[in-house]
Amino acid sequence: MKCEDWIPSKLHVEFRNGITKRAPIDGRKYTLTHSDETGELFLIIDDTYAYEKLTEVRDEVFAEWRNIQNTYFLYVYVLINGGQFDNETARIREQIFRRELPLALEAIRYGDNHLFNTTPYLDNAPILIFFQSFPYSAKEVWGTFSQLPSP
Repeated sequence: MKCEDWIPSKLHVEFRNGITKRAPIDGRKYTLTHSDETGELFLIIDDTYAYEKLTEVRDEVFAEWRNIQNTYFLYVYVLINGGQFDNETARIREQIFRRELPLALEAIRYGDNHLFNTTPYLDNAPILIFFQSFPYSAKEVWGTFSQLPSP
């Protein structure tokens, strides 16, 4: 995901399958992809991930809201290595994801701003990042939307 030059006008948002701008929170999933050619970002907000948008590069960001003991968490998933990349490529992919994730999160926040305006406590929900690299994966707490630096 190359978001370093992201500007809001290049973000295209699509709501699917009964997910509206304000509800529901439970089951709300995000698929964020982009075009290398145009720099445009595509955010699909749905009750399932938009797997049909995957490319061979596998640089999309998946996220979903989870309610655990009456507290919302945003779970974010990125694929570092599913076995198709060598160790050096996986290391570079991880560096790129780490650099670009704050802007990807900002794109999700901006693209779903009606939900956040309706339920402002989501800005304080913990963000958990799952770096998926088989057979070893990592989980990190990245703070909250209210703590993220602005792009």
